[in-house]
Amino acid sequence: MSLNSVNIMGNLTRDPEVRALPSGKSVCRLSIANNRIYVKNGERVTEVSYFDVDVWGSVAENCAKYLRKGSGIIVEGRLRQDRWEKDGKTQSRVTITANNVHFMPKRDDGAGRATRQESDAPSEVSSPENIAWEE
Repeated sequence: MSLNSVNIMGNLTRDPEVRALPSGKSVCRLSIANNRIYVKNGERVTEVSYFDVDVWGSVAENCAKYLRKGSGIIVEGRLRQDRWEKDGKTQSRVTITANNVHFMPKRDDGAGRATRQESDAPSEVSSPENIAWEE
């Protein structure tokens, strides 16, 4: 038995990249930045980590439609490690495969109120099934 679960909140570092696979399913690649703030020697320190997130199916299409660089999201998903050979050396990369994506309200609009990504954007999109990785 094993456990592979991740929950992370961050802001998109670029616009979503969506593509259609030969199977007809959509996959959307998101790149998010997550900030960790802590105090070291009396100084406030911000540590930024960057993560790639793969979103599948109708969830991918909604992310591409409603999210833009700077959008805040919470991702519920699992970690996936890809491995390949390049120039005789094994390369690897860890990405997050999303099951659910929660859209966060935009930051204050200057009038003291938060605004939505778009007026008709859902607050959460969920994958109806666990979709296996495919190219």
